Amino acid sequence: MFGLMQDQPLLISSLIAHAERHHGNTQVVARRIDGQIFRSSWKETAQNARRLANALTRMGLKTSDRVGTLAWNGDRHLVLYYGVSGAGMVLHTINPRLHADQLAWMINDAQDQAVFFDGTFLGLIQRVADHCPGVRYWVMLSPPSAASQANPTASAFPLAEGPNVAGAAPRLFDELIADESDAYDWPDFDERLASSLCYTSGTTGNPKGALFSHRSTLLHAYGASLPDSLGLSARDAVMPVVPMFHVNAWGMPYSTAAVGCKLILPGPFLDGASLYSLIEDEGVTLSAGVPTVWQSVLQHTSTTNKKFSRFKRVVIGGSACPPAIIRQFADQYGVTVLHAWGMTEVSPLGLFSSLKNSQSQLSEEAKAEIQVKQGRVIFGIDIKIVDDQGEELPWDGQSSGHLLVRGPWVIDRYFGALAEQELLQKDAHGRGWFATGDVASIDPEGFVLITDRSKDVIKSGGEWISSIALENIAMAHPAVAMAACIGRPDPKWDERPVIFVVVKKDMQVTKQALLVFYEGKLPKWQIPDDVIFVDAIPLGPTGKMQKMDLRQKSVREMQGRGEK
Repeated sequence: MFGLMQDQPLLISSLIAHAERHHGNTQVVARRIDGQIFRSSWKETAQNARRLANALTRMGLKTSDRVGTLAWNGDRHLVLYYGVSGAGMVLHTINPRLHADQLAWMINDAQDQAVFFDGTFLGLIQRVADHCPGVRYWVMLSPPSAASQANPTASAFPLAEGPNVAGAAPRLFDELIADESDAYDWPDFDERLASSLCYTSGTTGNPKGALFSHRSTLLHAYGASLPDSLGLSARDAVMPVVPMFHVNAWGMPYSTAAVGCKLILPGPFLDGASLYSLIEDEGVTLSAGVPTVWQSVLQHTSTTNKKFSRFKRVVIGGSACPPAIIRQFADQYGVTVLHAWGMTEVSPLGLFSSLKNSQSQLSEEAKAEIQVKQGRVIFGIDIKIVDDQGEELPWDGQSSGHLLVRGPWVIDRYFGALAEQELLQKDAHGRGWFATGDVASIDPEGFVLITDRSKDVIKSGGEWISSIALENIAMAHPAVAMAACIGRPDPKWDERPVIFVVVKKDMQVTKQALLVFYEGKLPKWQIPDDVIFVDAIPLGPTGKMQKMDLRQKSVREMQGRGEK
């Protein structure tokens, strides 16, 4: 017997229709690439999304055709999120921080029919366009602006002198939709239809494509909005700093529409001062991004003696958040850090470190020990840890193994060239589990502590050393701005830990002082063998530390001292 309930497909268009109908006057605020603040609303976003859907249809694009974007977090990019997927096409968000060769490879692998890009990426587009013959339309979201060149983030992508792309001037987005009607009926179709495509950063080999469905995206939006997740409501003002080209800004363009809250999009201006001004000027209550972003914000507030007026919650993920950042936000500013974990293949959110009722009366020290963990699952996600033979390990907070996940917004297989590859590990019941590549322990309450990436864990004398634990201790030193730990080859112990350190401006610390700082905080054999001071830690396309570069540098330093 089936239930007698209405059968309505879970479609992305329902999110924007809901936001327009019930929260139409709520603001959507964006800092555009010229630095100007642009104000619109959920109603105007929905109207422009329908205009875009009409334009795409007139251009000859059909259901499941891919539409690429290289764009910052902005109002026009938000329109693309809903206009493309709502019309039944696939939004392919492209990370512009990748190498031009990888960008061309992704555009071709996705078979993008059109590519929309911000003016700051014109030079990049000109370098890849001739290598992407399948793209029929190049559309510039915003003209290049000299003002954006003053911004340190945007200036990493130099502007080209001329506007031509692939031998012709690209269309301008505003002109493309200007004469289109906003009368458009969002089509109904199978909720399992593909909605968006996002590739991994491709640090080893070609990037891998994760193809999300309307169903998985809607379920993820529900899960992400729950009180123990992002905890969103219509009373919030939310600013996703995590890029919209990085796993759909952790799904926040969708979850904010679901609850109808104010949405603030920071554009390319991701320095501490710019983000702080938006947080204050727009009354941001919640934001989200990787640890390096919040280090710059805290550095700005510390040096200028600034405070936050309405800012209450910050979600930090992408890589492990140093406890020093959690403490500084809480102790100096009264801001709660929500440690989160996810990955492209998990849409991306899977874990949030929010306390249970039974833990609310614990001491502040005990609470802090929980908050540094990556957290417990959102409903819809299941987890387990296994040993090298695939046997499940206990949730005792001590056993450490490979983290596996499953759920309705977890990948089943990759898109494109890797589509035929068997990806999931099957258990005795035939259920598929995705191996995350993380090494973790799970405590009896279900809180996950990721001790390392499988490729980053240090094996010394047959014992594992967590690079994350060593980084967190270094980051707790008052003179350290950033730290990264790697394993360096060792003839006796196989590997030994080495810590790379960036010292805060106008401060000093010696190698010996840092090594002494480790004493008493962990067993002596886990203390790093060496400290290497650097001007900067190399960061990858999503803000994660590039440890491969550091491993090579460590070996060169050792060879330079005549060591083998």
